[in-house]
Amino acid sequence: MKTVNSLSGGKSSSYIALNYPADHNVFSLVRTNDSSCLYPDAKVRQIVSDLIGCEFIGTTEQDAIIKIMLDLSEKINIDWITGEVFEDVIDFKGGYLPNMMVRYCTTHLKMHPIFEYWKQNINEVCEMRIGFRKGEERRQKNMLEKLNKNGNEEIKIVVGKRGTKNKWGMVEWRKPSFPLIDNGIDNKEIQSYWSKNTDVDFPKGYYNNCVGCFHRSPLFLNKMYQEHPNKIEWFAKQEEKNKPNTFRKDVNFKQIMQFAPQTELSFEDFDECDSGYCGL
Repeated sequence: MKTVNSLSGGKSSSYIALNYPADHNVFSLVRTNDSSCLYPDAKVRQIVSDLIGCEFIGTTEQDAIIKIMLDLSEKINIDWITGEVFEDVIDFKGGYLPNMMVRYCTTHLKMHPIFEYWKQNINEVCEMRIGFRKGEERRQKNMLEKLNKNGNEEIKIVVGKRGTKNKWGMVEWRKPSFPLIDNGIDNKEIQSYWSKNTDVDFPKGYYNNCVGCFHRSPLFLNKMYQEHPNKIEWFAKQEEKNKPNTFRKDVNFKQIMQFAPQTELSFEDFDECDSGYCGL
């Protein structure tokens, strides 16, 4: 069975990639075509464009993810892939931002591109490493409960046409494994590892999810706005342009941007639950 390390740009998946060699290392890049999020280095934009096979303008994640992944690419072979730009996915889903009720972003921006890569390069059930750490057994249990009778995960995709309509079906494609849990590696050990291995630069205040991830608290998002105003403004613009007040019932991005700056807070004041969902 082929092995796959799916990289998110986070410390846990990066640790797995360097310590558990796989047949394939895959990184799915979230893109935007909005020039307000333009990646500042033109040379690096071209490098990334060449890696993903299409034009790279910017990402809705922190720009630091690009350098982190390029650093990792110096150590191991990584296949960079990407799906549709975030704006097009929002339009496809009906014009609303991902939210707690409809969490479509991970599926469309991460999982579908990885599945397309799998179909082209593997096309048989593979072992895919999941970066849940010791202490995150509940997340492991939730994933295991969704597996089919063979212990594999299925994904719903278009498998053909029925007249003019898409014909949908389930495809069995990966068996998740949890090397960090299996080997008793917790967050403390991951942090210690990267404090000693500084040739991959995880800057202070770095979180590997979209800057405006709906899993984050409003206070955290305001802190993100202080650090990355153009990215949060992108989310505010998408919310206003499409369907306002669908991000959260209690607050929208415009209101979050207007919070009084919490200058006494640093990113270290937030726990790892604020980091979001899709990054490991």
